[in-house]
Amino acid sequence: MKFRERQRAVRARAAEVGLLLLDVDGVLTDGRLYFSESGEEMKCFSALDGYGLRMVMAAGIDVGIVTGRESRLVARRAAELGIDLLLQGQTDKLAGMDELCRRQGLPRQRTCYVGDDLPDLPAIEAAGLGLTVPGAHPDVRAAVAAVTEAAAGAGAVREVTDFLLRASGRYPARRPPTGSAAGCALASPTPPQGGSD
Repeated sequence: MKFRERQRAVRARAAEVGLLLLDVDGVLTDGRLYFSESGEEMKCFSALDGYGLRMVMAAGIDVGIVTGRESRLVARRAAELGIDLLLQGQTDKLAGMDELCRRQGLPRQRTCYVGDDLPDLPAIEAAGLGLTVPGAHPDVRAAVAAVTEAAAGAGAVREVTDFLLRASGRYPARRPPTGSAAGCALASPTPPQGGSD
């Protein structure tokens, strides 16, 4: 994570996050739009990001998706990950963030919003913690607390989820090997279901 504000202050805000909101194109994906000859849309999602999202949800942080486009693929990916907070066709990202904050009973200050382009900017600026990815629009990069080192669709969201878990003291703690099986355990509630992503 490349910090644009004082690291200690950013970590303190991250520790309070109860709702992580994500844009899709350019955050959960690499931002390119793929279409087959027959016009079918294709998207590529990161398994690393998916498992990170399962970890934050298992640790008690709600996750939502706010996207300006409509896609059955996004609905399918959200369902696979157990993300119920999904707003598609949401061109006003700030209104979308406010709706999901109301649903979850959380103030904006306890929200982390990750976006990459100008439609995301009002939500990024209003959230308690605004983050982005390296390929984001320059105005977005200038407005956030930190920029991930990993690219969109290639581990950027996992970097965010790991950061939130570490800041709140809920990152999975390594256990010493017992017998022939070494593993990890979450320091809080329950591990993600469904194995690796």
